[in-house]
Amino acid sequence: MAALSCVNASALGLAYRRPGSSPRRMVVVRAEAINPDIRKTEEKVVDSVVVTDLAKPLTPYCRCWRSATFPLCDGSHVKHNKATGDNVGPLLLKKQ
Repeated sequence: MAALSCVNASALGLAYRRPGSSPRRMVVVRAEAINPDIRKTEEKVVDSVVVTDLAKPLTPYCRCWRSATFPLCDGSHVKHNKATGDNVGPLLLKKQ
């Protein structure tokens, strides 16, 4: 279950290096499903937890790792799900 894959670019022949310099590493990122097999029959996997001490009535936490406001959800999972066919959604903390 890997959402991000790191590859040594020199192993792929992608890294440029000057003669006499040491090899450099490059990170290659691929978009893959984060949720390959959990509750795939659901359109979007969202779980809720009821908590007594919260400042807001509802706080969504990111589970796709793409939110610009991480760890809070900003809805980035919608774009991720369309691109990968995934069904990941936020974790909702609800005030009791």
